[in-house]
Amino acid sequence: MIRGRAFVYGDQIDTDVLAPGAYMKRPIAELAQHCLAAIDPDFAVSVVRGDVIVAGYGFGIGSSREQAAQALVQLGVGCVLAKSFARIFYRNALNLGLPVLVLDSEHSIQRGERLEVQLETGRVKLIDKSIELHAQPIPAFLQTLLADGGLIPHLKKRFASAQNYQR
Repeated sequence: MIRGRAFVYGDQIDTDVLAPGAYMKRPIAELAQHCLAAIDPDFAVSVVRGDVIVAGYGFGIGSSREQAAQALVQLGVGCVLAKSFARIFYRNALNLGLPVLVLDSEHSIQRGERLEVQLETGRVKLIDKSIELHAQPIPAFLQTLLADGGLIPHLKKRFASAQNYQR
């Protein structure tokens, strides 16, 4: 379960806004400090571990830069809820251990509202309003990948398990 404050944005938040090209050769900790700065200059200094990004259509469009999702992970974003995601961003996020859920219903989530997100069921609760919304739950096999911390830790776990089985 994810609990955090909502940071609400519109449609087509592209990877250049999430990971600005001018900082791509810098360490991820430095790059992350510029995440979303073009549309929300205070985001990187305001977000805390577990906070939730809520966005419209096409979150993560643009180039396939993995650093876009990596910057959000570095900043401690708990999950991203959006009406739709660019396919490459969606998979990059999951591979890096960042939950992303499609929230295609209309909603009235405001910036700063406290949210509770259940990844298994897709339930999104607006805590202060006692309102529940429903996102598309993350498929079970991807929940396992997320629980393991992303693709690389998941594969290490699987390979270690396979080696123990072969002995």
